[in-house]
Amino acid sequence: MKLATWNVNSLKVRLPQVVNWLRNNPVDALCLQELKLADEFFPLDAFTEIGYHAVWAGQKTYNGVAIISRQPGTDTHRNLPGLEDPQQRVIATTLPSPAGPVRVISAYCPNGQSLDSDKYQYKLRWFQALHEWLQEELQSYPRLAILGDYNVAPADEDVHDPAKWEGDVLVSEPERAAFQALLDLGLTDAFRLFPQEEKSFSWWDYRRMAFRRNAGLRIDHVLLSEALRPLCTECVIDKEPRGWEQPSDHTPVIATLNFGQEP
Repeated sequence: MKLATWNVNSLKVRLPQVVNWLRNNPVDALCLQELKLADEFFPLDAFTEIGYHAVWAGQKTYNGVAIISRQPGTDTHRNLPGLEDPQQRVIATTLPSPAGPVRVISAYCPNGQSLDSDKYQYKLRWFQALHEWLQEELQSYPRLAILGDYNVAPADEDVHDPAKWEGDVLVSEPERAAFQALLDLGLTDAFRLFPQEEKSFSWWDYRRMAFRRNAGLRIDHVLLSEALRPLCTECVIDKEPRGWEQPSDHTPVIATLNFGQEP
């Protein structure tokens, strides 16, 4: 079972790229972020034509998340309970697997803007609400994967120039502590289960030829529950789409689960 995440930074603009990528990378589920589309404009037909189902939570101009899957999802849930928030940032659905139901969540975590911004405080509140909700979800769904753009680089090795980023959002200690609190629930950063090349990133600014210089951050993550961790055989970043014409500033991250290895 292959699970992937990709912040597409406008599905309207990037739809041909997403369809092309799925044709060449037939994953079982692709979690999308930053659809920037109202619900009624979601391009469902484009995905059904290539054999996929979809659930989504859209929002005009900003945010929006979706899960594109080979099998139809069940028990779909939108947004974080206990947090009054009009922003569409979370969608969850349950997919079948040889080991039983797998809860798949697509999350677009807030950026925070700057450390002195109200949006930064909102980000920390949002992460706390996510933590509380995941505690409950893990009790109901021991096989759980939450994929998305977390807008947090967990460690300095996930930053091209840690000194340059010091004192900025995405790398601040409260943000990293919020990310670590998710791991403390029993979740694992799948990318760090395996040896990886140094300076492996999933996001590069559009400015200053950042991609060409590999001046990026690793802020897109696949977190797996304890039940799924031993089944993960690979987690990779696919840099190719970032080099396409008119690309998203993010690129896909893919984790492979091998249910034949289940104890």
